[in-house]
Amino acid sequence: MGVDGRLRAVVGLAQAMAAACAPRDSVRAAARGARLAMDGSFAAISAWERERGRLRVLVNEGERRAGEEEFPEDESYPVHDFPEITEFLHERWAGGGGPHAWVEHAVGDRPGRRGEALRGRGRGTCVVAPIVLSGRAWGELYVARDEGLPDFDEDDAEFAAVLAAVVAAGLAQNERLEEARRLAFTDPLTGLANRRAVDMRLDEALEEHRRSGAVVSLVVCDLNGLKRVNDTLGHATGDRLLERFGSVLSLCGAMLGGAGAGAGALVARLGGDEFCLVSVGPPADEVVRVTEEVCVRAAELELGEGVACGVASTGDPIGPVKSSRRLFRLADAAQYKAKAARSAGPVVAGRDTAVVRLADAAAHEARGERRRFRGRQ
Repeated sequence: MGVDGRLRAVVGLAQAMAAACAPRDSVRAAARGARLAMDGSFAAISAWERERGRLRVLVNEGERRAGEEEFPEDESYPVHDFPEITEFLHERWAGGGGPHAWVEHAVGDRPGRRGEALRGRGRGTCVVAPIVLSGRAWGELYVARDEGLPDFDEDDAEFAAVLAAVVAAGLAQNERLEEARRLAFTDPLTGLANRRAVDMRLDEALEEHRRSGAVVSLVVCDLNGLKRVNDTLGHATGDRLLERFGSVLSLCGAMLGGAGAGAGALVARLGGDEFCLVSVGPPADEVVRVTEEVCVRAAELELGEGVACGVASTGDPIGPVKSSRRLFRLADAAQYKAKAARSAGPVVAGRDTAVVRLADAAAHEARGERRRFRGRQ
């Protein structure tokens, strides 16, 4: 591959990583782009897990051998099996050198497992290039050629170092995007999901409900006594109450299992003193049981005055749920009724027919009913 071909390969690799929609897609695009650019038979990208002292393989791409999965569950190797990691990632950098790539051969006297691994998998040569993020070794790019193909040389190693730098730039960009995406769907105080995440989850869940009949449940919780805590003990203490209840709700949400794609529970803070839990899969009775546990544990918190919870589930007789708005109206109405009655447990739409009537009433009638609920507090 000439200079022009290599330049096109670099551009193609960068574009493929930029177009990736998820971290897994990004590392696969990086490995594939590097393999093609290097005329390799196989490529892998691994991350250096410092806390474990291991090199963990994220993706294997190209002509895989027995035991090499594309996205391995836990393929990792102790760093001490690869002495060149220490040599190149520590000593040379500490001495003022920069990261660069090197070539390994199946037949050679270099210590370590590289040659052994090449021989065992029918490969003749490989090039290894460190991937560096923010001045620190993040992992490595590994490209190999099968036996019988031309060996990599020093020019290939220099090109691999360029490719590793392009991969590092793509990974850094993806990490920034992932962080921005995480912040966009996360409540900053509690670390739970936010309303935007709930709306997306409910839309996906209801689509699954229409497609397969999966039970979708929504629990809306209103934390009692937050204003009193804020007024008497300060907002810092009130924030602590919100965080502690968020932990309670998260712990209880983890009790809900579920089968199939998208199954499980999402726990969120809607804003102020309102929280919710979205469940996909478990039957309504299980969701109600878990919500009862939420009420018990909230009442045991040192701060606050317990919680008012409303439940709406497609597993109960609530009529057709064509949108997330109706499920929210049902759960919201049930929560307001629980708050008005100072109920120690949840109110469940469908099992309390007044809640369904309230939720399905005209908008101005529903608002009037809520005002009456609030007036009794």
